[in-house]
Amino acid sequence: MRVIIVTGASSGIGRATALRLGRPGTTLVLAARRADELAAVAAAIETHGGAALAVPTDLREPDAIEALVRQALAVTGTIGGLVNNAGLSGPETVLLDDPSLTAMVDVNLLAPIRLMRAVVPPMRAAGGGAIVNIGSVAGEIGIGGVYSATKFALRGMTDSVRRELAGTGIGVTLIEPGRIGTEMNARHAGRLPGPEIVAASVERALRRPRRRIVVPRRYRIAMAASAALPWVTDRAFAGKAAPRSQDRP
Repeated sequence: MRVIIVTGASSGIGRATALRLGRPGTTLVLAARRADELAAVAAAIETHGGAALAVPTDLREPDAIEALVRQALAVTGTIGGLVNNAGLSGPETVLLDDPSLTAMVDVNLLAPIRLMRAVVPPMRAAGGGAIVNIGSVAGEIGIGGVYSATKFALRGMTDSVRRELAGTGIGVTLIEPGRIGTEMNARHAGRLPGPEIVAASVERALRRPRRRIVVPRRYRIAMAASAALPWVTDRAFAGKAAPRSQDRP
């Protein structure tokens, strides 16, 4: 029985990932703040023959993260996979209030680091495992304010951990979605690919870890262009982020 932790599992990419992975032979430990939604995802998994444990968790709290990992270890004594999916977005501006800034850093960056720190020892002891971090194209192209900053940092941390764990049997993959039809992009959800495209990439990465996956693949062109010709990105987005952020509810 393989145990996999999925954070942010109550909606969006996390929910789609949990439903895709929730098959016989795997126990999913689902984490999110919204207990009712989380319980509904767990029930859906169990209806189709899978096993799931819903653990309402505020990832901003280190003690809550430790409790989550303890409950996961209690299932079989080890953890086979970790999907760091939970994330907060916000206004695309540096003029962000301090509570929002702190929450975004806590959830998008510190929580994945703390979770990796907690699961690596039991994975080492078991001789292997897989870690999947959900980054963003905004972690390659700086257009998302503090959100971009957290995803840039998560990309660097993922690279570092992958190199640190080379040869241990623990794979570390970064998945970088572009705009996906989730609650974060509710206004445009009908015109965007659904979260299932990311869930499929997560499943592949857990089976066969790789360095980086960009979904949809077309965003690789924008990433390459921004890296080679940053002045083009500067001109394209000059002055646009702050007005967009002011329009958000």
